[in-house]
Amino acid sequence: METEKRRTELLNLLRKASKPLTGAELAKYFQVSRQVIVQDIAILRASGEQIFASLQGYLLTLPPQETWVRSVVACRHTRKQIQDELGIVVEYGGRILDVIVEHPIYGELRGNLMISSRLDLNLFLESLDKTEANPLLALTGGIHLHTLEARDQKKIQEIVTALDRAGYLIK
Repeated sequence: METEKRRTELLNLLRKASKPLTGAELAKYFQVSRQVIVQDIAILRASGEQIFASLQGYLLTLPPQETWVRSVVACRHTRKQIQDELGIVVEYGGRILDVIVEHPIYGELRGNLMISSRLDLNLFLESLDKTEANPLLALTGGIHLHTLEARDQKKIQEIVTALDRAGYLIK
């Protein structure tokens, strides 16, 4: 398949997808290497396509959550407390879209998380352990932001209250 045709087809698959598509799934579909898919995604992003990469795979846009409310919270904790912090959010029915830190040289750094369940959280934690990568909070002494999403403002407030009670919020 020609490169341009593959990239057009890749965009079409992402538009139709109801869940994130992994690089491995896409590579198998197109019978190319995962690295070819990574390169195609980079080229598509450079052309202006809003493709999000998360641990679960690629999304063309965030899944629509028509009535959901978003809020950004400032947090501080250690690496060992990540599971508890993110677990609170999913326990209360929330979704963690990203993590954001302010780096002294690079400015704002953002990592897409897209965690909305215990399964997502466990996959994220397993990936942290397996790769031994440092989470972004390691760059800022534990200080970071999260964009949270929940069905309504009441749910957001419940999440914020629980995070505050656990001592994770910066006020």
